[in-house]
Amino acid sequence: MAAKTPSPVSPLAPAGGFPDLPRIDGVRYAAAEAGVRYAGRLDVMLVEIAAGSSMAGVFTRSSTRAAPVLWCQEKLAAPAGSASNEGFGIVVNSGNANAFTGAKGRRGVVATADSAAKALGIPADHVFLASTGVIGEPLPAERITAKMTFLRDGLDDGAAALAARAIMTTDTFPKGAAARIDLDGVPVSIAGFAKGSGMIAPDMATMLVFLFTDAAIAPDILQGMVDRINAATFNCITVDGDTSTSDTLLMAATGKAAMRPVTDPGDRRARVFQKALHDVMLDLAHQVVRDGEGATKFVEIRVTGASSKSAARKVGLAIANSPLVKTAIAGEDPNWGRIVMAVGKSGQRADRDRLSIRFGDILVAENGWVSPGYAEAAGAAYMKNDELAISVDLGVGRASATVWTCDLTHRYIEINADYRS
Repeated sequence: MAAKTPSPVSPLAPAGGFPDLPRIDGVRYAAAEAGVRYAGRLDVMLVEIAAGSSMAGVFTRSSTRAAPVLWCQEKLAAPAGSASNEGFGIVVNSGNANAFTGAKGRRGVVATADSAAKALGIPADHVFLASTGVIGEPLPAERITAKMTFLRDGLDDGAAALAARAIMTTDTFPKGAAARIDLDGVPVSIAGFAKGSGMIAPDMATMLVFLFTDAAIAPDILQGMVDRINAATFNCITVDGDTSTSDTLLMAATGKAAMRPVTDPGDRRARVFQKALHDVMLDLAHQVVRDGEGATKFVEIRVTGASSKSAARKVGLAIANSPLVKTAIAGEDPNWGRIVMAVGKSGQRADRDRLSIRFGDILVAENGWVSPGYAEAAGAAYMKNDELAISVDLGVGRASATVWTCDLTHRYIEINADYRS
């Protein structure tokens, strides 16, 4: 199939393009054009990870999980998912999700894992896989395996940008983020990249995300960090309310930094590292929203005064996923009544007579009615901004949560109506 014309880069894309990610000792990347679905574009990546690394991951809880997700969950739960004296590999393709493909899907996974294992000289159980693209079509695994030697020979610790491009589908820009920190005098780096643009409403993990560090972190400590941070970052974003069959987040800690391993969650260095990892993951999560299909507005929704953090998050997502709210934002209409509607449909407690709503610093509604000082013109002017903050206080407690979303435009319909053609 001929290559598709790429969509214009999102107007919300970070300035400066893909960042200059630090090289992570013990990690090398490669990318290739395999023609999985389209010709003339990078669509397969291979990552080689050094022996002795710790691996962690989170995945979609969809009941129609893709074959690569099931494979990764099996391998991460086995001893191969822990630090090992043998290396690891990650193979990712775009263009085909290898989801809802039955026994053929599993065979494609095994063939790809075996091929990568042979190329890297590691057990097949140490190869993690991810696929993204069209659901319900058999994966042409032979096109991927045919490129495995090429990928192995092209491995380079400075090729993260190429790997990030190879996993894109409807994305308009590759997404990367990094942090450099000091752990008791030892310099440590974190680097990561992600893909995601549509079918974004994470449930346990999100889209495809790959994170790497040279820090020495025990597998159980690393997994705990990833779980906690994921809940406050990727699981708090939504583009269209649809959870993917392929959501995968994998992280490797190579332990190549000259430091004592972090084996205790109470270790001060664990807190410092977790803060830096949180910043990287939140940056990537925000970039996914900024590349939401057809997006023109980046929206932060802050919910306070809730009975619990879970309730606050549910209210935030009810607002963020409402087509009526999202289309009002696209049309720059300060229709705060739609936010009231979304709060009400969330099923969570809210005190109508204590509810308040703000657009940025503008108090729109309070005490169960429009604020006496609110002017519609001020709300309309605020809605013209590319980045918006909507705040809602429910008036029933002290818990809070923040979620992030984008608007819903006609371009979203165009992209998805044309997705398979």
